[in-house]
Amino acid sequence: MKWTELKVHTESESVEAIANIMMEAGASGIAIEDALDVANFESDPFGEILDKENFDHIKSGAIVMAYFPETTFFPEILPFIKTNIERLPEFGLDIGENRLEVKEVEESDWATAWKQYYHPVPISRFLTIVPDWEDYTPNFKDERVIKLDPGMAFGTGTHPTTKLSLHALEVTLRGGETLLDVGTGSGVLSIASKYLGAEHVFAFDLDEVAVNSAKQNMALNPVAKDVQVAANDLLKGIDIQADVVVANILADIILLMISDTWRVLRAGGIFIISGIIKEKKDEILLAIEEAGFQLDQSMQQGDWWAFIFKKPNSN
Repeated sequence: MKWTELKVHTESESVEAIANIMMEAGASGIAIEDALDVANFESDPFGEILDKENFDHIKSGAIVMAYFPETTFFPEILPFIKTNIERLPEFGLDIGENRLEVKEVEESDWATAWKQYYHPVPISRFLTIVPDWEDYTPNFKDERVIKLDPGMAFGTGTHPTTKLSLHALEVTLRGGETLLDVGTGSGVLSIASKYLGAEHVFAFDLDEVAVNSAKQNMALNPVAKDVQVAANDLLKGIDIQADVVVANILADIILLMISDTWRVLRAGGIFIISGIIKEKKDEILLAIEEAGFQLDQSMQQGDWWAFIFKKPNSN
């Protein structure tokens, strides 16, 4: 079978938004090459030494590659894609040169080529993400290995926003919590939460492709076998009382879920957000604090921010 590859040359801060636009347009798969992945990997104190001279990777910006079945009628979807990408600066996202390329590829070429970008990545002293096709021997007795198969739609959880979320979970969870993972994607945050002691984990995503991907990844990690994954629009209609809500999604989407997060969180509960760029930081902080949350911790990696908020205890 032949596929059409639509490649967008952009900036790192826009890759997740562009990937979402591609999926909404009917893409069956997404691959991302981001120059910041190398920069952040080099600066990660838990990472390995990277051979910069021989590592084949882009040096600046990012590329989002989307794959559409050969039956896709491109004159119909291209205007939708172009219009929505061109609107991203309205949300504070830099789309860079925004250059699009289209070409035809064989399925066998695509199915193997993208795997070159994914290798075991130590996230912290206790968490390591390992692609399912890689052999890996833990370096420490208490190392938690998260196995992921990104399939055709999702990365392996090594983007800075995901790393920040994982670090936030590591410093927050103490064991026994009920946790809601909003916009779960590959499910990596839910799996990590189980490893870190959360007792009940519920994962939600609006995209059925993400829901299926997350379910498959739960099956790869026995610790996460009881995570409940479902399609849902953020926290609308959810009445589960939670100790922790984590959301690694765009800032403008987070703004839409603040009131529902306050509603589902118990007093003293924790609200973790990631995926925040500098231009949106003040707006997000103001909106969440105006809702009654108290800022507990801030984390930064490169151009990205994550925050840990607390819902005050009732007096």
